[in-house]
Amino acid sequence: MPRLLTYRALNFILVLIAVIAMAFAIFFLQNYKGFEPCPLCIFQRIGLMVMGGFSLIAAIGNPKSKAIQLLLWLGSMAGIGWSTAVAARHVWIQHLPPDQVPSCGPGLDYWLDALPMRQVINQVLAGSGECAEISWRFLGLSIPEQALILFSALVLVNLLVLWRILKNKTA
Repeated sequence: MPRLLTYRALNFILVLIAVIAMAFAIFFLQNYKGFEPCPLCIFQRIGLMVMGGFSLIAAIGNPKSKAIQLLLWLGSMAGIGWSTAVAARHVWIQHLPPDQVPSCGPGLDYWLDALPMRQVINQVLAGSGECAEISWRFLGLSIPEQALILFSALVLVNLLVLWRILKNKTA
């Protein structure tokens, strides 16, 4: 069991979970079920991919320098922290009373073409009517609620990585 909690193994676990989650989102939810991701879902995916990318670099490179390990951890934590915050916002929007749900606006493609990036981010995080829609539930949880649970667990795994870095056991 101790080998499962090494710096390298923990980062491989993060990569594996990111790949499985992205495959689930793309192949099952998007392609099989036919759900188009809303802008908040896309932003959550971006953060998950950032975490997976930094974790992959850490797992493959297995740096011995504590400074590089911390830098890679910071990138990974920033990615999953972003996803967790966006998922929490998404859950909050889904639980708004119907009269307080933001109206549907143009799609993300239009915003990216027509607005500066800062304004696109503000527009997406404000949410829209499509983000409040609950299309599918599993075990009584909406997709953003499931994502929030997963991302929170990944934050905990990232904290384990930090603990491993600070303990300086990099095998």
